[in-house]
Amino acid sequence: MDVIEQRRRDLGGFEVGRVLPYTRRHMVGPFIFFDHIGPVSFEPGIPKTVDVRPHPHIGLATVTYLFAGEIMHRDSVGAQQAIEPNEVNWMIAGRGITHSERFEKARREGGPMHGIQAWIALPTEHEETEPSFAHYGARDLPLHEAGGARLRLLAGAAFGLRAAVRTHSPLFYAHWELPAGAKTALPADYSERALYVAAGEIEVRGQRFGAGKMLVFERGEDTSIAATQSATLMALGGEPVGERFIEWNFVSSTKARIDQAKADWRAGRMKLPDFDNQEFIPLA
Repeated sequence: MDVIEQRRRDLGGFEVGRVLPYTRRHMVGPFIFFDHIGPVSFEPGIPKTVDVRPHPHIGLATVTYLFAGEIMHRDSVGAQQAIEPNEVNWMIAGRGITHSERFEKARREGGPMHGIQAWIALPTEHEETEPSFAHYGARDLPLHEAGGARLRLLAGAAFGLRAAVRTHSPLFYAHWELPAGAKTALPADYSERALYVAAGEIEVRGQRFGAGKMLVFERGEDTSIAATQSATLMALGGEPVGERFIEWNFVSSTKARIDQAKADWRAGRMKLPDFDNQEFIPLA
């Protein structure tokens, strides 16, 4: 079992905890990027500089999931969708998409912001697929309850459940809430699996792990988990899709494709979001 500790990064108004990619572990299954957003409490009137302005992606799917707060998503396929807790915004970048993430409700009202953004590398045969966006409400995400633990399946298949989210390779992604004393384990039918502690504390094989830790398990390794206090967890994993390069917001199986995406962005050849096209993040 490997343990990855989040590295806190200031994004200009709030912090994220970067977990993946990591020097010793770039990916878990197809998951190539994992950021813990906040937790933070915004005051009303936060500046627009806190927002994530329009920027591009290729070769991946992004999944945003919130425990608290609201983010407004706008993209270049015409989607405009607020995401709230227990919902999923799933954006397939494929051959290229741009999007923005705005904290408009927090600007109006203030309040907490806490969540996870992950990137999932697309298999080689799907890297250039058409970009698309889908939103899934809480009722679209199946629930599993056992031994006091409550799990919401966000994508893929696990625990006899299958999420409605369109994926391109075998994977699972889930939000777990465990009360103190609850015991559970990760699904065994994936070659790569990990568990991230977003809040609280758990015990695995006699060791205790608190918020900000990701535990990455070897195939066949015991994943029995006990909550030593109330805990919020993210479970993830799947089958590898092969080596991937990651640079800025681009993911690809080849460096040449990333170089092309960088050139396209610099030259203004990637369309900006339909409802948010007055500014963008330049490539340094």
